[in-house]
Amino acid sequence: MANSIPVEERLIVALDVPTAAEARAMIDTLGDAVVFYKIGLELFMSGDYFELLDYLTNQHKKIFVDLKFFDVPATVGRAVAQLNGRGVTFATIHGNDSIMRAAAENKGDVQILAVTVLTSLDRGDLDDLGFSCDVEKLVLSRAKRACEIGCDGVVASGHEAKAMREQLGHNFMVVTPGIRPVDNDDDQKRVVTPAQAFENGADYIVVGRPIRDADDPRQAAIELQAAIATALP
Repeated sequence: MANSIPVEERLIVALDVPTAAEARAMIDTLGDAVVFYKIGLELFMSGDYFELLDYLTNQHKKIFVDLKFFDVPATVGRAVAQLNGRGVTFATIHGNDSIMRAAAENKGDVQILAVTVLTSLDRGDLDDLGFSCDVEKLVLSRAKRACEIGCDGVVASGHEAKAMREQLGHNFMVVTPGIRPVDNDDDQKRVVTPAQAFENGADYIVVGRPIRDADDPRQAAIELQAAIATALP
């Protein structure tokens, strides 16, 4: 599976900006340096989500709908079905087996990614949420169930990707957020560099702030693409 992914598509840029106008400006700035974009909850609340989705489609970009659907299974299934035929490649869900199954049964031409454990959470956060197992065991458990149920892959930290590949194989996708080219002091806790992510078995990486906040976002994207090409076997 991994070898069939074009190198330039392995970088997914997160459009974590408050308005569709700012998102379009970023897309135009990055130009042909980026093929794949993630649009999430902040832009959904702007009211222009589907207009932006259509803009990306018209620009021949690939689209990752990151809304982490979590609701009554029937509602999740109907919500996922609404994405069919819209040019969406990935969509995220977050929930138990019945929620994941409803999404998988209604995915149509959309590939479903199950969120394992958010990269903004660490061991102390899981304690607060009432999870007694360690992060890696929880991620592995959720990934195994997601793939058995019919999801196409998972969203998981690069820290757990290696164990997932060793124990669960390569017949599913691993999309890794929390990518930081250098040390960081933001709200992402379980972070890795691009090279570490791919070495550990990621198929795609999601990058937001290191590109969005760069002095030259296009150059930052170009440098990340070069780092990805170097990191791949």
